[in-house]
Amino acid sequence: MAVTTYKCPNCGAAMSFDSKTQKLACPSCGANLSVTDYDNYIKELDKEFGKADEADFKEEERDETASESNMKIFHCQSCGAELVTDKYTSATFCSYCGNPTLVEERLEGEFSPEYVIPFKIDRERAVSIYKDWLKKGPLTPKTLSKKSMIEKISGVYVPFWLYDFDANAQVNAAATRVRTIRRGDTEYIYTDHFQVYRDVTAEFDKLPADASKKMPDEQMDMLEPYNYADLVDFKGGYLQGYLSERYNYNSDELKDRAKVRASKYISDIARDTIQGYTTVNILGKRENIRNLGHDYVLLPVWMLNYSFNGKDYSFFLNGQTGKIVADRPISAKRTVFFSLLIFILAFVIINIGGLLLW
Repeated sequence: MAVTTYKCPNCGAAMSFDSKTQKLACPSCGANLSVTDYDNYIKELDKEFGKADEADFKEEERDETASESNMKIFHCQSCGAELVTDKYTSATFCSYCGNPTLVEERLEGEFSPEYVIPFKIDRERAVSIYKDWLKKGPLTPKTLSKKSMIEKISGVYVPFWLYDFDANAQVNAAATRVRTIRRGDTEYIYTDHFQVYRDVTAEFDKLPADASKKMPDEQMDMLEPYNYADLVDFKGGYLQGYLSERYNYNSDELKDRAKVRASKYISDIARDTIQGYTTVNILGKRENIRNLGHDYVLLPVWMLNYSFNGKDYSFFLNGQTGKIVADRPISAKRTVFFSLLIFILAFVIINIGGLLLW
């Protein structure tokens, strides 16, 4: 198994993907290249000098040991420190020098994503959004705002399957419409009964299902929607400087989960076409949902996991849109403090009001 580092053509330093410029950037000399231009540059090197010289720019090393727990050990190409990954990690970086590294074998063949949405929100912006979120919770524990905690915020490319479905729903319903007519002092109420039938067809494109065991399904669903207009053909350069994992679940294993969503959507559409009635009672429904295809993609997420009073919490941020999905712990000390403060303020206001009236 090989690990790869994208190196600057000018100075040889490790490059990372910059979400602001949407290019590979060198932190040493300031050079930047689009991911496509970088790949084309490497191809030109292949043609001109052969693959031996490519190692000067995309450095590779074989893993040295593999434990029974499927952990792999590599060496950082910059400082020589050990990089330890599990069998699903496809992109990581050295915790000592920050050198970004790809595990190419976990991005090839059946594990090669078709598309990726590159990060649009950089680390600086993600930290700013996190701090703003903290300020909106006065009872949030102070420990969440410590520098050591904020430094743990990580950008992760999460594996997803995107499914396309053709769906049809046939619905039978009993409906009523109530009319009220007044003649003189008398009010007449009429109830009309209707048999309603709907036959609705729709196509659903790119219904997502996260394929990672580590990521909670509910929170990943809540991070939607992503703007799929930003999907680009996958290239390893987009992962430089971020974490990434290959999928844990294949497309067949998650297809039923996505199908449930398609079923709900077509049912809701069919039901929404039955309008203008006082009551509607669905008597029967037939559905036909057909999978038209699927794509394996990587989607950007900023995340932070933390514990408070023995309970685990998470902060997730959509790395494209900035949408937040997070758990907020409550500090007992701050709750007591603010309760006392409110009590004192209320006491003062009541007494001042009483003196003024007197």
